[in-house]
Amino acid sequence: MTILDLKDGAALVDQASFTRAVMEASAPVPLGLVDQDNTPAGRRFSVYRNNVAVSLTEAMHSAFPVITKLLGRENMDGLAGIFLRAHPPSSPLMMFYGAEFPTFLEGMAQLNHLGYLGDIARLELALRQAYHAADAEPIDPQLLASQSEHDLLAAAVTLAPAVQLLCSPWPIHAIWLMNTEAGAPPPQTGAQNVLITRAEFDPVPQVLSAAEARWVSALQEGASIGEALEQAMQLDTDFDLGPPLTLLLQGGAITGLESRR
Repeated sequence: MTILDLKDGAALVDQASFTRAVMEASAPVPLGLVDQDNTPAGRRFSVYRNNVAVSLTEAMHSAFPVITKLLGRENMDGLAGIFLRAHPPSSPLMMFYGAEFPTFLEGMAQLNHLGYLGDIARLELALRQAYHAADAEPIDPQLLASQSEHDLLAAAVTLAPAVQLLCSPWPIHAIWLMNTEAGAPPPQTGAQNVLITRAEFDPVPQVLSAAEARWVSALQEGASIGEALEQAMQLDTDFDLGPPLTLLLQGGAITGLESRR
C-alpha cells in the first residue's frame, strides 16, 4: 500500500489518523490510502489491520504467559484487543510493548476479584526488562571481603541494570512459580517481595523478607550499605546482612563499590 500526498484540497493521510485506523476495527479506511493500482485500499487495508491486531495479540501472549494461563487464552485475546486499541505501540521494539498492562488490568472492573493480576503482570514485565537489560561486569567478591567492616558499611554499591525489585501484598512469586514449574506448591496467602538478578542469560526471581527488600531498595536509592542496614533493622532488629548480600553477589548484581569515607 502507498500513502499519497493528495493535492487540490484532498486529505493528507498522516501518521496519527493512519494509526487510529489500524488499531480500531470500526474506523474507516483513511482517505488517500491506495494500493499499487492506485485504487482505494479498502479490503487490503482491512487485511493489514487484522494482521497487525493478530501480531500484537500474539506479542501479549508471549510477554505475559502467566496472565494468559491464569485467564485462559480466549479471555486474554479479548483483553489484548481492548488493550492494544487503548495503548498502541510507541516503539517498533516489541520487547517494550505492554508496559501499561498491569495498570490496565487493575482498571478492569470484571477482574476486581483477581486483585493479584496487576502485580503478576509487573513481575512478568520485570523479568522481561531484566532479560533485555544491558550487560554489566560484576565486581570480584574478594573486593568486598578485603574491606574492613567500617569501610564496607560506609560504601555504596552500583547495581546492574538487570536488577529488579518488586514488593507486593500478594504471593506473586508463588503464583508465578505454580504456573511456570510443574509440581510447584500452591501459593499461601501473604505478601511477597521478589528480587530479580541475572548472573548469566536468564533472570532469576527470588523471594526476600520485608527487611531484605528494604535493604535492597535503599541500595537502589543510593544509600550506603550501612545506611541501608539501619533501614532494614527498623523492620527486623535481628536482620542479617549476609543472605541478601550473598544473593546479590551470586546474581552478579553488584557492579561497583564506592567508598564514602
